[in-house]
Amino acid sequence: MADRARQDDQERLRGAAVAKSSFSRVDPHPDFLSKRPTGTNATIRMRKVMTWRRGGLLAGTVLLLGAACTTTTEAERQQPPAGPSKTSAGTPFGPLVAGMPGYPSPGNVYAGVGPNLLAEPVRGDKALVYVPNTKSNDVSVIDPKTYRVVDTFPGGPEPQHVVPSYDLRTLYVASSKIPDGGLVPIDPRTGKPGAFRKLEDVYNLYFTPDGRQAIVVAEAYQRLDFYDLANWQRVRSVRFPECKGVNHMDYSADGKVMMFSCEFANRMLVLDTVSLRKLREFTLTETADGMPQDTRLTPDGQHFLVADMHANGVYVFDAGATRQTAFIPTGKGAHGIYFSRDGKLGYVTNRDAGSITVLDLATLKPTTTWKIPGGGSPDMGGLSADGTALWLSGRYHNEVYVLRTSDGKLLARIPVGSGPHGLTVWPQPGRYSLGHTANIR
Repeated sequence: MADRARQDDQERLRGAAVAKSSFSRVDPHPDFLSKRPTGTNATIRMRKVMTWRRGGLLAGTVLLLGAACTTTTEAERQQPPAGPSKTSAGTPFGPLVAGMPGYPSPGNVYAGVGPNLLAEPVRGDKALVYVPNTKSNDVSVIDPKTYRVVDTFPGGPEPQHVVPSYDLRTLYVASSKIPDGGLVPIDPRTGKPGAFRKLEDVYNLYFTPDGRQAIVVAEAYQRLDFYDLANWQRVRSVRFPECKGVNHMDYSADGKVMMFSCEFANRMLVLDTVSLRKLREFTLTETADGMPQDTRLTPDGQHFLVADMHANGVYVFDAGATRQTAFIPTGKGAHGIYFSRDGKLGYVTNRDAGSITVLDLATLKPTTTWKIPGGGSPDMGGLSADGTALWLSGRYHNEVYVLRTSDGKLLARIPVGSGPHGLTVWPQPGRYSLGHTANIR
């Protein structure tokens, strides 16, 4: 499986062609007005149009005075993780970025996503699982009670992820084929798709902490495109040519810092959420050809976890993404990261090993590994609303796995379309979505 992923990536990079971007740099943050290059066009690198692509998401680049590349030493990584940094008021996360909702419980980023804590607006939504199939360009819809596919509809060209909107009232199928990609909205009340909206290279989708803008991760263009959610007009774009394959991200607990993985550059970028200035970058240390993937903040808000497919494990960074503190070996093709509803466990999918590693989040150490019986390729997914089942796409096997979280038992193996990727289980507990496959707080 590792060889297959590597070959796919090499083919994708060989097929890239230099092109001129078609976007205008509109309304950048004032900090960039005196620093951005002149002219409205920028040279970009475009990937080869593929029938499917690996699971990763890309972020564009920030126009900034570049921060020096940072490599964490072995001595620094061996230091124990820092404990919670409390403010004078006793709140672990300090003042939040403007517009970000406060937390219902101090010290727990995901306090609002406990078992069955469904917000009032989503309680009437249909219980369904939406699976984007990147190779067959469709979405398989599964009834979680019967484990059967009950509907299939077009997902746009090269659908990658199904992303809940910030207000949880729309699910978006993000499709990334150049130049034909865009968004397919799904009404979660009915489970039916709406009209396709063409947008450039929607490999993944996130939202600003105040919920006012969508962030399209335009992977092929190494770009972050910001859209006004009121009308889906692009208001600014920032590009990072040093971050090839920029893909997954998460915010710090206070929402002031964004951390992105650069899938094809073996590094991580750290940005200021408001100004989009690059604060720092890290070259990853475990292997020279690393492929960082899913990036998630732990429930206590004290660590960023980054799965790396080629390092076969998870990097650990501190709460402010200022230094790498540890590395946790998990299994071949470490890819997705999910958390139990009580915030005590982490689930890391090892796509090439056909397994899931369970982490004790108090110690950041593996407690057990669940193997998919008969083999598999667990990729992206999420938990059921009550937290008793973990749903995962089988990327290379055209199927979906359902595992019992109490013991890892395989409950179901469901055939779907070709190349299933970032599935979403709906409805989900929580108050608002920051994007990806149910990164909800």
